[in-house]
Amino acid sequence: MIHPKDSVPLHAAVRRVSGRRRLVSSLIAALFVTTGLGTVADADPSGDTPSALKKLSLEELFTLEITSVAKKSESVSETAVAIRVVTQDDLRRMGTLSIPEALRFIPGVEVARVDSRQYAITARGFNGTIANKLLVLIDGRSVYTPLFSGVFWDAQDTFLEDVEQIEVIRGPGGTVWGTNAVNGVINVISKPAASTQGLLLTGGGGNVERGFGGIRYGGKLGPRAHFRVYGKYFNRGPSLRPNGDDAGDDFQMPQGGFRADWEPSAANAITIQGDLYAGTVEQPTSDDTEFAGGNVLARWTRKLSAASDIQVSAYYDRTKRTIPSTFEERLDTYDIGLRHRVALGSRHDVVWGLGYRQFFDDIRNSPMLAFLPEELQRREYSGFVQDEVALVPERLRWTLGAKFEHNDYTGMEYQPSTRLAWTPTTRHTVWAAASRAVRTPSRIDRDLYSPASGPPYLLAGGPNFESEVLHAIELGIKARPSDRLTASISTFYNKYDELRSLEIGTFPLLLANGLEGDAYGAEVNVNYQARSWWRLDSGYTIQNLELEVEPGSSDTSQVKQEGDSPRHQWYLRSSMSLPHALAFDIGVRSVGELPNQDVPAYVAWDGSLGWQPSGTVELAVVGRDLFDRQHPEFGTPASRREIGRSFYGKVTCRF
Repeated sequence: MIHPKDSVPLHAAVRRVSGRRRLVSSLIAALFVTTGLGTVADADPSGDTPSALKKLSLEELFTLEITSVAKKSESVSETAVAIRVVTQDDLRRMGTLSIPEALRFIPGVEVARVDSRQYAITARGFNGTIANKLLVLIDGRSVYTPLFSGVFWDAQDTFLEDVEQIEVIRGPGGTVWGTNAVNGVINVISKPAASTQGLLLTGGGGNVERGFGGIRYGGKLGPRAHFRVYGKYFNRGPSLRPNGDDAGDDFQMPQGGFRADWEPSAANAITIQGDLYAGTVEQPTSDDTEFAGGNVLARWTRKLSAASDIQVSAYYDRTKRTIPSTFEERLDTYDIGLRHRVALGSRHDVVWGLGYRQFFDDIRNSPMLAFLPEELQRREYSGFVQDEVALVPERLRWTLGAKFEHNDYTGMEYQPSTRLAWTPTTRHTVWAAASRAVRTPSRIDRDLYSPASGPPYLLAGGPNFESEVLHAIELGIKARPSDRLTASISTFYNKYDELRSLEIGTFPLLLANGLEGDAYGAEVNVNYQARSWWRLDSGYTIQNLELEVEPGSSDTSQVKQEGDSPRHQWYLRSSMSLPHALAFDIGVRSVGELPNQDVPAYVAWDGSLGWQPSGTVELAVVGRDLFDRQHPEFGTPASRREIGRSFYGKVTCRF
């Protein structure tokens, strides 16, 4: 979120210039009614009944199929990339209620909760509520905002029981996904409608998660067509002030949506899906902050052969955010893409594609700040090609590719990569990669002004602001040395150029490309099947970010974002499947200090106890921060909020 209270150095400078404490946030409320589609059908036995929610074995996890790396299906163990998959079983056993909380136990990923609705999330450094180097997708639909090149996490929600898996890539993904996929890519992938047949009811509540619930129904539209509709709602209590008082930022949001899948023939598949949402956040000294939006996506896939297919997709997304007397934005996004996979001979597996995206941004400015012009239309054209060459069949693969994009700010950008994967046995993969990725300018970088009344300005966006550039080198190994043990180690060295700076030696203060830096680190993940009923999952991350001003730059604030990410993180999760249909999970996370935020290191314990008394009912009790009454995760002491201990119960029924 764009929010000076989060004490991002740029925002601290804006506060000094404008004398105001808030800069940007959230949107308009709306009610919705979700209606059924077509004919009601009986539950499909292939649906997500509890018997179908079997915990994957370590071998199945090691060979899990993913699609986010190269926009084609491939095994997680053989990809030349650092990737972790959060499965539906992980979501269920952790009692997860939101996408951000599902990312807590992943090496290399930083998740810091700011208040009742905001998160600071990134991978491999540069964290903040306007973190701008992580691309997030939901079923391939980008939820990136051109306002600040990041994600409004409060608006990203889905019916989690319908999520197949969340694929999390650490490291550049620009060759396939384009700009903003600098330090990582997160893709939330939902189940096909045929896997969610019948009626599902879920709900619960607790001391912070005061009340939440959802309903989903799936049926048939014909012998080859299925659908589902859902609706959900939650009411979340406020975060805490350091003295333990309520911060007065209660958060509630309804959401609904649908998905329909049709296979007119064995070679063709069509999907149409969409969502509507609205959120309201109380403010202690002003009217409520409100946000709302909706999206619709259509996708057609035709299978040409076992190693060849073509896909056309398009989506429309609309969002609105309002902070009374401060800021309001309406954003419409149109996107269309073509992807084609084709085998050339016996050794080349080629994927290529074209894309077009258009933004219509309409902002209502306040006296404190302005985005000029208020109305802006931007277009992006892109194309990519990637070839996986089998140098030694089933043993050595070389992937070479590049993406080319044209945007209205900087013109043509290119993002090449090369990756090598050596699989000496089915249990081991050694990989290496070199990539170039860019973050193109956002409206903050080019169009932000303060005050809004006109010249002379105190703060101005850089009219010549260029793209930030990353050159990355990665090395890693994935191994399954025994049936009970899997492990992966990923290392990286990142070289950043043209990073955003705040030039204080000029008038007005100017945003420019005056920083450069290096980041390096390692991420370790180990899974151990201690018993057939007991699994341990552990991870450790160490990273270091070093920034410096380029010659001629007068920046003194943005360099400090070195201290917005922890140098060390580790976690340990224990998952037990006990007699009498009980499931007991407990996890501990250690997060290092954030020197720039003056946030101390902390250790958090989370636990859940689930019981399945029958084939259609599941009960769970979940606790967060079990041994800590409250603690801060992000923000400076003068303005930050803290996260308190929470408990909630949950009931899920399937019919």
